[in-house]
Amino acid sequence: MAVFGLLATALGVVGLVAPDAQLALMGFEPIPDGQRADGDHTLMFLTASSMAAVNMGVYYVLAALADWRAFFRWTVPFRLLTFTVFTLAVVTGRAPAGFLGVGIWEGAGALATGIALRREALRGGAAAGSAAVSGAHDESTRLPSRTAPHGEK
Repeated sequence: MAVFGLLATALGVVGLVAPDAQLALMGFEPIPDGQRADGDHTLMFLTASSMAAVNMGVYYVLAALADWRAFFRWTVPFRLLTFTVFTLAVVTGRAPAGFLGVGIWEGAGALATGIALRREALRGGAAAGSAAVSGAHDESTRLPSRTAPHGEK
């Protein structure tokens, strides 16, 4: 989680500071600013996705520091969905082949996280394992409950 978070943050910063370098990393050919067509919003979309990557990376690092297992579990299906969408973008010609690396990064990260969580659950015993795999709450994942003042229902 922490490694993914640091990588996402770093790549987000690259997109904010050096957008052409980020485009090249993803397999897109950068277009010099003076040659962009009117209405080309590539840099705006890159800025938005890069800022999202910075935020997401920080969330992952904070979740890792807090050892927030519920967050780890939540990331697995959504990263697999991201892998699917990004891979389909390449397969359907909507994105260049270099963009497949982004999908593979998401898919591999999801699988690694899922496997690690499963191994931890199995090491913790049958009861702990089934709770961890099913997403059952423990004290570290439970939201605080509201307690009514005396006499209030």
